[in-house]
Amino acid sequence: MASIGFIGLGNMGGPMAANLVKAGHNVKVFDLVPENVAKVVDKGAHKADSAADVVTDVDFVISMLPAGKHVKSLFVSEQGISAHIKKGAMVIDSSTIDAASAKVVGEHLTSLDISFVDAPVSGGVAGAQGGTLTFIVGGSDEHFNKAKPVLEAMGKNIFHAGDIGAGQVAKICNNMLLAILMTGTSEALQMGIKYGLDPKVLSDIMLQSSGRNWTLELYNPCPDVLPNVPSSKGYEGGFMVDLMKKDLGLAMEAANQSQSMTPMGALAQNLYQILSAQGQGNKDFSSIFQLLGQTKH
Repeated sequence: MASIGFIGLGNMGGPMAANLVKAGHNVKVFDLVPENVAKVVDKGAHKADSAADVVTDVDFVISMLPAGKHVKSLFVSEQGISAHIKKGAMVIDSSTIDAASAKVVGEHLTSLDISFVDAPVSGGVAGAQGGTLTFIVGGSDEHFNKAKPVLEAMGKNIFHAGDIGAGQVAKICNNMLLAILMTGTSEALQMGIKYGLDPKVLSDIMLQSSGRNWTLELYNPCPDVLPNVPSSKGYEGGFMVDLMKKDLGLAMEAANQSQSMTPMGALAQNLYQILSAQGQGNKDFSSIFQLLGQTKH
C-alpha cells in the first residue's frame, strides 16, 4: 500500500481521501477548514499540521483545489511546497483547472524529479462517496501507469487522455456538455410543467424517447422526481453553481484559443452567470431549473 498526502478535503476531496483509507493506503490529510480534516481523520486518516507536513516523506501527493491559481501557488510559487516533496514521488492534481496551468505545474515538478499527472474527475459528490469517479488523466504513459493503482481506489473508470493538460481539456469539454444538457433538460421540464404536465410522467416519457440524457435520468433538476439528488434536498450539496460557472469560463477560454464555435456553451455560461449573480452560487448546478422556471416577460 502507498503512503499518500492529500490536500483539499471539500465535498469531493474528503470522500476521495476516505476511500484511499478504506483501500488500505496510509493517508495524511490537510485542509484549511479544520472540520473537513476531522471528518477524514475520523475514518482513519492522519492529520498533518501544514501543507508542507502533509507532503513530507510520502510516495504520492494528491491535490483537489478550486482553481489554477491555487494549484500554481501550492506547487510553483516560492512559498509553495514542492521543496518538501521527495524526489521520485508523484503529484496527482485532480482539480479542474486550465490546461496551461497544468503544464506549468508539470514542467516545474518534472524539473525537480517529481512525477506529475493532471487527473480531473467526473461523477460528482455521489461518485466521490461511492468510489465510482471517472478520472481523466493527462501525462506520459509511464506516469499514467504509476498513478492508475491509486486512482482505482477512488474511481471505476480511468482514462488516459494524452500528455499533461489533456485531462483538463477533456474535462472542460465534458462539463460544458453537462451544463448544456442540464439547461436543456430544465427548460423542457419547466415548459411541460407550465402546460400542466406531471414532471415525473414527463421525465419518464423523455427517458424512453430521444431526449434521454444523464441529467434527466440520474440527476433530475426538478424536485421530488428522483430521491437523493440535490434538487430533492433544496439544491444543497453536489456541484456548486459557482464551480460550473468557473468550468464554463475555462471552456470559453479554450474555445477562444482553439477558435472553436461554442454557441451553446456560451449561452450556458451566460445563464450560470445570471444564476450566480442572483445569489445562488453555493447551490447545486441543477438549480438552473429554478431560473428557467421564471415567467417570461
